[in-house]
Amino acid sequence: MPTTPPLSLQLYTVRKELDADFAGTMQRVADIGFTRVEPYDFLARADALAAGLAATGLSAPSAHFRFLDDESLGGASLDDVFSTAARLGIPTVIDPFVDPAKWLSAADIHRTADALNAAAEVAVKHGVRIGYHNHWFELESVIDGDTGLEILSSGLNPAVILELDTYWAAAGGQDVVALLGRLGDRVRLLHVKDGPIEADPATQLAVGAGNMPVWDIIAAATSLEVAVVELDAFAGDMFDAVTDSFSYLNAGASA
Repeated sequence: MPTTPPLSLQLYTVRKELDADFAGTMQRVADIGFTRVEPYDFLARADALAAGLAATGLSAPSAHFRFLDDESLGGASLDDVFSTAARLGIPTVIDPFVDPAKWLSAADIHRTADALNAAAEVAVKHGVRIGYHNHWFELESVIDGDTGLEILSSGLNPAVILELDTYWAAAGGQDVVALLGRLGDRVRLLHVKDGPIEADPATQLAVGAGNMPVWDIIAAATSLEVAVVELDAFAGDMFDAVTDSFSYLNAGASA
C-alpha cells in the first residue's frame, strides 16, 4: 500500500456545517487531524476564511472558484479572484465546472482550454497557478477515441494543471488508473471519494467504504501533490464520514 499523501478536505463537504457555524466547523476539521483544506467560493467569504485559517493553523494549498463563468464572478474580475487567493495564501485556484454542453465537440473543448490558458496569464501576475476539476460528463464525452478531459489537457499550457476527481471519472465510465497514466504529470491534485460508483451523489460513502480502488489510484498519480477528500453528499452524519475517510487514508502510512 502506498504511503499516505498529503491530505486536504474540500470544504464543500461540510458546507451546511460551515453555514451554521463557520469558525466551529473549521476547528472540528482541524481536530480530526486535517492540516489542509480546499475552500470554495472564497471571494464571498474571504474575511471569515482568513480568520478561520489563522485560528486553526489550517492551510489552503488549493481552492475552487468558477472563474470562467461570468455569473459566478458577479462583476468581479480575474484579478480580484487571484489577488484574493494570494492574500489568503492559496497558491492554486481550480475551476470546478464548465457546462456539460461545452464538452460535446473538440472545438468547444479547445475554446475552454484557450480560456484557461488566458486566465493562467492573469493568475501568474499574482503568483497563483490555475487548474480544472472534472465531473463525469467530461469523461463520458469521447471524440475520435479521446475523452473530453484528455482533449482539454492536450490544449492546455504547461502552467495549467488538472485536479482529477477520481470518483466522477469512474462514474463517467473510465478506468481511473489507466486514465491517470494517459494524463501523466498534468494531474497534480486528486479528489478522493468512494461509493458504489454512480452519478447520484446521495449514495457516496466514506473513503474506504465503497468500490473505488483508492490505493491503486493514489499510486498511479505519479505527480501527486495533495489528495483532497470530498463527499458531495452522505446519508449519515457528515463528520462521521469525514473522520472515517481521514482514518482510512492515514492507515496507508503504516499498512
